[in-house]
Amino acid sequence: FKTCPGRVLCKLPCSGEKEVDLAVQSAKAAFKIWSQMSGMERCRVMLEAARIIREQREEIATMETINNGKSIFEARVDIDISWQCLEYYAGLAGSLAGEHIQLPGGSFGYTRREPLGVCVGIGAWNYPFQIACWKSGPALACGNAMVFKPSPFTPISVVRLAEIFTEAGVPKGLFNVVQGGAATGQLLCQHPDVAKISFTGSVPTGMKIMEMAAKGIKPVTLELGGKSPLIIFSDADLENAVKGALMANFLTQGEVCCNGTRVFVERKILDTFTKEVVKRTQKIKIGDPLLEDTRMGALINRPHLNRVQGFIKQAKEQGAEVLCGGDLYVPDDPKLKNGYYMQPCVIGNCKDDMTCVKEEIFGPVMAILPFDTEEEVVERANATKFGLAGGVFTRDIQKAHRVVAALKAGMCFINNYNVSPVELPFGGYKFSGFGRENGRAAIEYYSQLKTVCVEMGDVESVF
Repeated sequence: FKTCPGRVLCKLPCSGEKEVDLAVQSAKAAFKIWSQMSGMERCRVMLEAARIIREQREEIATMETINNGKSIFEARVDIDISWQCLEYYAGLAGSLAGEHIQLPGGSFGYTRREPLGVCVGIGAWNYPFQIACWKSGPALACGNAMVFKPSPFTPISVVRLAEIFTEAGVPKGLFNVVQGGAATGQLLCQHPDVAKISFTGSVPTGMKIMEMAAKGIKPVTLELGGKSPLIIFSDADLENAVKGALMANFLTQGEVCCNGTRVFVERKILDTFTKEVVKRTQKIKIGDPLLEDTRMGALINRPHLNRVQGFIKQAKEQGAEVLCGGDLYVPDDPKLKNGYYMQPCVIGNCKDDMTCVKEEIFGPVMAILPFDTEEEVVERANATKFGLAGGVFTRDIQKAHRVVAALKAGMCFINNYNVSPVELPFGGYKFSGFGRENGRAAIEYYSQLKTVCVEMGDVESVF
């Protein structure tokens, strides 16, 4: 593999109605086999898939870096989270069970946790391989099949995941990949043999998917956008808070849905915090994402780069001050001159009603806002249509728990940010979607309960 900034990596044909139906029917046939296997049998296959990913970590991470543009340093973390996800759900596969309920007269009831059938996963371009594992892990553990459509901007690495599942021993067709954009996604959502849809992406697309799913009475999991608050109190460990703010804004070139892009800083430390954040932001190494010391790679494509820079231009027009960054970045290496690089940006003098504070930018842009009281900052933090994440930095643990309890967000961080262990559920409130990925909670969204009532005596009839 070589980095190819601004150049076409490969071309894949979009899957049309015929291909989508073949994929679904293939998955449906595989589901009949997979769903009849015991949890422990599924566990062993999933553990083997995790082992292969772990063994091929470097190769897959390199593929993901070229696929997406993020640094190889980050891509390795993504691949580690991916195999850990499959290991975690492999462990749960053998423990899935219902319960027994004693009823009067020796009668009893019991519940069965059963798979849904063929599930559809639709992924985003910021974490292509990891999102596919987050969706397929619980789906397969519960006995489902999955047809997965990656973003057309990052189609490559998910194909490797399909090959790995096959190598690990899943029935042929259990995890199928189709390629394409909105038209392919629509065909998947409307297919009569699809039982569930899990989508990661934008709010407008999530709304359309929910509408299509409603017509088929299909359950959906939606992991959508965010404009999450990061609250820095004056009693926080300043060094840790600065590192947290960088983690909350600049991972994957800022292309992370749960990023804490509204950084609220208590006024008494505003100048000190801002000065340190700007200093550290200016030191971030930008360039070839395959180099070991690179910490920020290229944005996903030219239209997105232009969109992010449009937000910065608008922020200045509305009275905000660009404290550092925001310009295009041209690496010294001539091979990288056509890459979609920009300098990470910190914006000050922000107001809550500015577009850069209200709308999701999805790029390396941090907005800093001062606050005076806990009550005030909680109210302002919640004054958004989104509710994906939130963070608090303080030494006062009681205050930390009090604030996160008041935040209307599905994923909250105390004295850290953007930590995503597979053991913990991930998902949002409000326009950020519903349903959960990761943790035991995801099992609820990839299975259904059947209740069985057993009468041990004569039927009590009213007739």
